This record gives sequence, C-alpha cells and structure tokens, in this order.
Amino acid sequence: MRPWLTLALLCAPFSHMLAQEDAGTSSPIPKSESFATGWIDLGYRWVSDSGGSFDTYRSFVNLGSGPKLLGTEFTLTDPRHRLFDRLRVRAYNLGGDPYQTVHVGAEKSKLYQFSADYRDITYFDFLPSWADPLLSRGILLNEQAYDTRRKTGNYQLDLLPGSRIIPYLNWEYNSSAGTGTAAFFTDANQFPVPDRQKELTSVYRAGIRFELRRFHATIEQGGTTFKEDQQLLQNSGSANQGNVSTSVLGQTTDLTGLLAAYGIRGSSIYTRGQFTAEPTPWLDLYGQFLYGQPKNDTNYQQIVTGNLLQFNPLLLYTSQSFLLSSTAKLPHITGTYGAEIRPVSRVRIAASWMTDRLHNAGSAASTTSELLNSGLVNNYSQAEINLFYDATSKLMVRGGYRHVWGDASDAVLPPAGLVSADRASLRRNIGLGGFRYQPAPKLSLTAEAEVGSSGAAYFRTSLYNYQRVRAQTRYQAMKTLTVAAAFSGLLNHNPTPGVHSDYQALQESLSFFWIPGKAWNLQGTYTRSTVHSTLGYLDPGTLLPETSRYRDNAHTVTALFEMKPSIRGVTPTITAGGSFFISSGSRPTNYYQPIVRIRLPLTKQLAWFSEWRYYGYGEAFYIYEGFRTHMLTTGLRLTR
Repeated sequence: MRPWLTLALLCAPFSHMLAQEDAGTSSPIPKSESFATGWIDLGYRWVSDSGGSFDTYRSFVNLGSGPKLLGTEFTLTDPRHRLFDRLRVRAYNLGGDPYQTVHVGAEKSKLYQFSADYRDITYFDFLPSWADPLLSRGILLNEQAYDTRRKTGNYQLDLLPGSRIIPYLNWEYNSSAGTGTAAFFTDANQFPVPDRQKELTSVYRAGIRFELRRFHATIEQGGTTFKEDQQLLQNSGSANQGNVSTSVLGQTTDLTGLLAAYGIRGSSIYTRGQFTAEPTPWLDLYGQFLYGQPKNDTNYQQIVTGNLLQFNPLLLYTSQSFLLSSTAKLPHITGTYGAEIRPVSRVRIAASWMTDRLHNAGSAASTTSELLNSGLVNNYSQAEINLFYDATSKLMVRGGYRHVWGDASDAVLPPAGLVSADRASLRRNIGLGGFRYQPAPKLSLTAEAEVGSSGAAYFRTSLYNYQRVRAQTRYQAMKTLTVAAAFSGLLNHNPTPGVHSDYQALQESLSFFWIPGKAWNLQGTYTRSTVHSTLGYLDPGTLLPETSRYRDNAHTVTALFEMKPSIRGVTPTITAGGSFFISSGSRPTNYYQPIVRIRLPLTKQLAWFSEWRYYGYGEAFYIYEGFRTHMLTTGLRLTR
C-alpha cells in the first residue's frame, strides 16, 4: 500500500464524519482558534546524471527527480470531542524517495489512544568491487547484491488511557521483496546467479497494563506468522564458469542450468510478562519473562545441470535433482531481572541477570538420504553488578563487574558430512568503570571503560580479550560559544589457533557551536578515526588459508553556517556548508557533500525554499566506483 494512500485512508473517515456533522450548523470554535495547525512542504527535485557509477550512487544516495511531498506535520483539534480530541499526522519523503514514513496518532481523553506507523524503505546495494571473487579477472560482479523494498507497519490501540488498567491491541508486519545476486555452492565451485526473494512476518498481540502508584505490570499474549521464499536461477543455453577456474580430473566445472528454490512457513504463540516495582523508597525491582515455541516447515527443490564435481565419492556428473522437506520446533525462554538498591544517600547498587535459552529439534527427509534428525541447544546468560558513588557534589564514580557465559551444541543423526556434532562454549569476565566530573557549571567530563577477558567465544569475530573506553567533555567557553570533545577506542585480540585476529578502532572528535547573535550562527565538527584489522580466512577461489589485513585512516569535517539578514522587512534564512570525508589505507576514499539552502518568507503563512547539494565520491584503487551528482530541490512551505 502506498504511504499517501495509507495516510488518506486513516484520515478520511474522521474528516468526512466531522464535515457531515458540521454541515448546516454554526461552528462553536472561536475565530481566533484554528481547527487545523501545522505545515506542509511541497516541492520538486532535479537530479543530474550521475557522472560515473550509477550503481554506487544508488547504493549510497538513491534519490530521484520528480515532485515530492518533502514533509508535513499537522494537528486536528475537535473542541466538541466527538470522535477524537486530537489527531496528529507526520509524513516525510513521500513521492518515490528511498525512506518514506507516515505516522498518525489519535486520542480521546480517558477512552482511547491510537497510533499508526508506516515505513517504506528501498534497499539497493550493488558496489561493483564488493564481494567479487572474480575481480582479479577483470569481472565486476557483486555476488551479494540486493535490490529490495521493505515495508513495515505498526498499529496499536490503547483503551482507557490514564486509568489503572489499560487493555491494548497491536498488529505489526514486516515485508520485503526484490531481486539480487547470490552464489550457488557446489563441492568444487561457487556460481553467481540471479536471486529472487520475498518474505512477510506478522505479529499479533493483546495485553493488559496495570499502572499503580508503586507497581507497574504488563501481561501479553501474542502470535507470529512468517513466510519466506527464495529462488536461484540460471537460464539454460549458457555456461556459468563460476569463481574457481582450476581443473579437477582434467576438466573445469561449469553450470548450464539451475532452479533452486526454498519456501519456509512458520508460526508461533508466545506469552510475555514484565513488571517494575518500588516496594520501599530505597529499592526498585524490575523483570521480564517471555516464552515462545515457534514452528517452521521448510521445502527445498533443486534441479541443476552442467559439468559438476562431487568429492565423496569423487566423480563428475552432468545433472542432479534434489528434494528436501524439514520441520523444526524451537522452544525459546528469555528472562531478565534486576534491582537498584540505595542503602545510603550517596550510594546506588544496580544488579541484573539475563538468560536466553533456545532448544531446536528438527527432522529432514530428502530424495538422496535417509531421514535426518538434528538438534541445537543454546544457553546464554549474563550477570552484572554496578556500584555508583557520589563522592562529592561534583564527582560521581562507578565500578562494576559483568560475567557472560553460555554453551551451544548441535548434532545430526545419523552422522553425515564432515561434522555431525559440535560443541562450543562462551566464557567472558568484564570489569566496568567510569566517572562523571563537573568542576564548574560550564565544564563537564564523563568517561567509562570496559576490560574483558574470554576463555572461549562462539564466533571468530566476537569480542575476546578486549579494552574499550569512551570519554567526552563539554565546555561553555562563552555564553555564545560551546565546545565539546570526544574519544572512543576499542582493542580486541583473539589468540585462538586458526583465528589469531587483532582489531583496533580509535576515534577522536572536536565540535563547536557559536551563536554570537540572532543574525547568524556557526557550527562545525572534526573527526579523526583509524581502523586496523588482521584476520585469517579461506580464499573462496583456491580454498587456501590467507590473512586479511585492513587499514583505514580517515578524516571527516562538517561545517554549517546560517545567517538571517533583514532586508526591507523580510528575513530570509541562508544556510551554507557541508561535509568532507577522506581516508587512506586499504581502500582510500573521498566523499564531498556541500550544501546551500535558502528559505524566504513570502507571507505570514507561505514561504519559498530551495536547496542545492552536490555528491562527489571517489576511490583511488577502484576509480570505476566513483560518481558525481548535482541535486536541486525547490518548493513551498504552507503553514497554518
């Protein structure tokens, strides 16, 4: 459903019924009071041809030419309180932009509150050099490309707001559909092929909230439905050579035809409860519990032709048909509980515990093997305690400890493939610390740090032995000038044999905001960041171990100057500035985004605005990914 159609359908019944009731009667609204207040921006955007890579432009910007509803916010008020007391509407970027949003909220005192949120997001990702094992052969093909459109909606109705017992209903949906590129894997090769996919998830829930003076609780019952379909296609009549060009048994592999499709259908019913309580002035308690049991059914079919290789037993084959059906049940329990204790006036102790437990039992039957039964068990827990101490009226310090542990295991029976059973564990101890210091009313400093040590981790790129720090200071040098600085850093090292990863990320920034008067103001930010990473991996073309080394040193500058000169009683607003990014290292990049904007009031309720932007992107090693685009937007703002 189009977002503007959603907006019209939600607002039309209210406006139509109010108009019928008001027909032929005098309005009780005083002339000085407006039934509708708000603003709307209507305009047109021109986008020049993107000099360079249009795919990169779409991956980063993806704004198009044409008429646009750039934004609107308005409120309808009914003093007679018939269908609603107040109706609020917000909508932005309607008219084909990649991120369109609509929000509608209506309320009637002590009777109901209703809210509707809709988002339409276009997701395009096709950087020519990204995920491209064929780049060394001069072939530009992103094998993880997406051209999809995602739509989400959230609709909630609260009854009897403001009372102690509030029933509510909610419906959410999340859908996606589109095309792209994916890799079809065989024993000795991977073949990039077109990909079609779509999915839809719906969540239905109803519950009751209890709002008492020292106790708040929610009891909720809900259910979900899920479906996903994907197809990988290779038209017959042409040979796809894949990513691996080496010969096996004197022959190279290729793919001449493919239809691989799977469909998943799932459903779940869950129960959730949560509470917050203040049994005494020095103690706060909170908790949440969720239990669900999703069930998924999957069907997969595959018809493939070509010159293909199978390792076990080692043989070449020219065609294959494969069917698979499976089912799985996934009981899932999640719980979070915590407390804050204030034993004395300057001390607060916060403690929490969280656990997440998943048990997946599944079975699968195919045309090429006997019935398989599999199981996956994952238990994750985290406990944390922090102590906050107000040492003085200017200094607060805190210290804490977090322990994370878990285990996961999976098994396939009867044994098949290289690995039929696997176990992994997670053990991590983390020290926490921080402080907030305000030596003067115009100066403040905050900092926090984490130091973690792990005995095991689930994933190669997980935090292992790491140190993380963040610091920020803010100083009001003058009444009209504010300066801020920030620093963040992360060091992570995983010495596990076969991994040996090192990761370092540092970032420093300095910003200011200067307002010397009503006529103009200036703000700016400078950020320097560095990323160094080393990680072992298998080359997808040769399957030999390699080491990935990535380096990036970046500088970002953003500045915005705004002035409001008075010219013969008219005060336009002129804004100029933009941002500049430049980096060196493994992938040297520069990105320019200057902007000039003007807003000129024509009457008390009407203003003209216009904006020019420029996007310039370039890469030293991948010149073909650069682009340059001019963008001009002009329109009118109507205010009531």
